[in-house]
Parts: sequence; structure tokens; C-alpha cells
Amino acid sequence: MTRGDTGPDFIEALARGLDVIRVFRPGRPVMSLTEVAAAAGLARPTARRILLTLQELGYARSEQGGFVLTPRVLELGVSYVRSMGLWEVARPHLERLVTLTHESCSIAQLDGSDIVYVARVAVPKIVTLSVQIGTRFPALQTSLGKVLLAALSPAEVDRVLAEPSRSGIEPRWQPDAKEREAVLRAVRAKGWAMTDEQLALGIRSVAAPLRDGLGNVIAAVNVNAHAAETSIEKLTEEHLPLLLKTASAISADWALYEAVPHVTAS
Repeated sequence: MTRGDTGPDFIEALARGLDVIRVFRPGRPVMSLTEVAAAAGLARPTARRILLTLQELGYARSEQGGFVLTPRVLELGVSYVRSMGLWEVARPHLERLVTLTHESCSIAQLDGSDIVYVARVAVPKIVTLSVQIGTRFPALQTSLGKVLLAALSPAEVDRVLAEPSRSGIEPRWQPDAKEREAVLRAVRAKGWAMTDEQLALGIRSVAAPLRDGLGNVIAAVNVNAHAAETSIEKLTEEHLPLLLKTASAISADWALYEAVPHVTAS
């Protein structure tokens, strides 16, 4: 993996281990030693030692003549979510929103030019793209991403979107800079965003920002629907008011959560 300048405390072995974990992507659950080494830019002996270490720690296992990650890798991402406390704060609100809308609801944050899902309550429906905790999509083509990008300055938007997506997805909508800015300007004015099959066929959603006690956007929450089942009118006239109310409630609870001193027992 290409890296920029690193400081004197940079641990190359740790970075290489994370590189190996990241080469396992959708559509490539099982990879040979040669494939892992090539994808991570490592020598075969180095890749082998890392894979065997991950296997010993329970993060990988041998399968079908190659290696596959285990569900234990999810602990790394879940640790991030738990450290924030956002899931604990948002969960009852998301569950209530799902009960009212009968649609899946998620929370995501920005990571480079992608959004990454950090919380989700799903209903069983057949959708074009599978979503779970840790899933990433190109930000600009999602309602969640539009909300998060709209919270940035134009210069920050340019910088963020200059980074290549790591989602592995080619979105349907490819706006130029002028159209993009017009869309984000509208999101800022309305306070919410919608996407209608701009990422992939069949995906339609609305999203709203989650804010901390200072008014800063910390994440976004959405209601996701299948375009064949839920019209734009139903999404904006019925689900959107419930979503905005939920976003406000989560933001208020998060502000209270931040204000309370948290003591960790030793």
C-alpha cells in the first residue's frame, strides 16, 4: 500500500497487518497467499507471517487453499462505535423509526470520499446493494453522504472528493462540479437530503444530520426504501417528518450524553 511521509513512531509491522486485512473486499472473501501479497504490496514471506499471525489471533482462517477473514474482524469496527457511545444513544430511536416506517434505517459517517455505516436497524427486504456495519458507499450519491458533505466548506468538499472511493462501486450519477455544488447548496438550505437511484437501481432514501451540543454535524441518519415499493411522495411526505423528528431526538440525547462526565472503573 502506498504511504506518505511517516513519523519516527510509525510502526510498519502494524500498518502492514492492517493493509492485509483491508485487501479482503466484497467479491473476494477467499484469497491465496500470492493474491494477498500482490494486493497489499508485500513480499510473500511477509504476507505469510502476517496471515498466520491473524489466524493465530482468530482474525483469519485457512479455507479452500487460501485465507479468509473471520467475523472477529468486526470487533475492530464495533470497538470504534462502542467507544463513541453513539449506538447506545441512537438505538432506541432507530428502532422506533423502523417500527413507524417499516423501512431500514442507518447512521453513517464520512471517511474520505465514502460514507461508512456505523449503526443500522434493518427490515428483511431484497435490495440492490447489501448494507451492514462497516459497509462503505461513495458519499455524493447517497442521501447520508450528501448531508455529511453539505456540512463541509466548498474547499473541504473538493479535498474530500478528490480522494478515490474505496467502496468498489461505480455509482450511476456522475455530476460535474457545478451540479454537485447546486445539490449540496439545496441540502444546506433544506436541512435534509434525498437520493433517488443515483447510487444504484432500486435504492431511494432520505437523510438528516445528527449534531452534537455545539451544532456540529457528527453523523447522518436515513430511511432507506426500495424504489419499486415506496414512492418519492411517501418518502418525503410520510417518512421524512418522522426522520427529522428522530434526528432531532438523537442529537438532543447525544448532547446530553456528551455533557455527562463518563468515569471508567479501573
